[in-house]
Amino acid sequence: MRAELKNKKRWVIKVGSSVLVDPEGSLKSLYFRALARQIASLLESKKQVVLVSSGAVAAGLDLLALREKPKSLVTKQAIAAAGQSRLMQEYEKAFRPFQLKVGQMLLTHEDLGHRRRFLNARHTLSELLRLGLIPIVNENDTVTAEEIKVGDNDNLAALVAHLAEADLLINLSDIDGVYEQDPSFFPQAKKLDLLKKISAFIKKGASDTLKQGSTGGMLTKLEAAEKAQAYGIPTIIANGKAPKILNKIEQGKSVGTLILPKEQKMGSKKYWIAYGMKSRGCLEVDQGAKEVLLKKGRSLLPSGICGVIGSFQKGDAVDICLKGGKTFARGLTSYHSEEIKKLMGHQSSEISKILGYKYLDVVVHRDDLVIF
Repeated sequence: MRAELKNKKRWVIKVGSSVLVDPEGSLKSLYFRALARQIASLLESKKQVVLVSSGAVAAGLDLLALREKPKSLVTKQAIAAAGQSRLMQEYEKAFRPFQLKVGQMLLTHEDLGHRRRFLNARHTLSELLRLGLIPIVNENDTVTAEEIKVGDNDNLAALVAHLAEADLLINLSDIDGVYEQDPSFFPQAKKLDLLKKISAFIKKGASDTLKQGSTGGMLTKLEAAEKAQAYGIPTIIANGKAPKILNKIEQGKSVGTLILPKEQKMGSKKYWIAYGMKSRGCLEVDQGAKEVLLKKGRSLLPSGICGVIGSFQKGDAVDICLKGGKTFARGLTSYHSEEIKKLMGHQSSEISKILGYKYLDVVVHRDDLVIF
């Protein structure tokens, strides 16, 4: 399995802040040069590399001599803006000795959730690679509000892997891989070399980060790996400060934790619905409707809906759950929330009578439905 990685052509590499900064929180040019040297080697082997890089907030904090990340959203955005330019300067300086140039892409969840903007971003990414540039992707922290942000670069990297049609996702952090339990609390915890499935037990043993200037932790890395799994992309979580870590991965050496993709890959459209779009609300359904959706692959009819949560428009993504239960599906709705409130519990044959018009007989068509 490891040996096959050398045949993976397009790599998305996510670099955590902990790989780029020293213990005091300052960006270290030495770390950038080491990363650039390895990526240059990958390019010589005819690999294509897309970088998803953290470090803008850490750079901003360092630049402004701030010791703590502020709580104010506006101040956070200003710090990210200040740090973003410095981060790119470090990358430009690091790649210059290898005659390589970089191009920056700043994305929000809204860019990835809107189909036309998603395709525009994909075309831009492809063109950057065609021109021989190294795309460096980050979330556009300067404009993101809660409803349009991804929230962490681990999950952004998984979405970028889908955007880029990548063959491999590599997540570089300051830990050697995935452990059965958090090794900072359980020193005897065993590192896992291979994962076929990310179990609830593994997730429970993962921790969020406590580092200044960082967002996420092992839990978000596992969430990102699950997203990559669904789209048929293997993930490696490894220590980005280990010498020549990327070269060792390419050589098939047993470093980090390899997380295998699912055998049945989710289609691009359904992946986009499941992970690229933000849910705008929730449809509560009865047990009968859940059984039909899960076991018979049918569409969601108004008769099976018993509750509507949130305000959303026709074509928005909505979660589907039992009343008071966990989400088990997501889909694109054929009607807006106020229309569904009038239709729920009724037969499809009554739609025209209730609304005075009808788009479809179903609220969520099975072609626009994803089961988790």
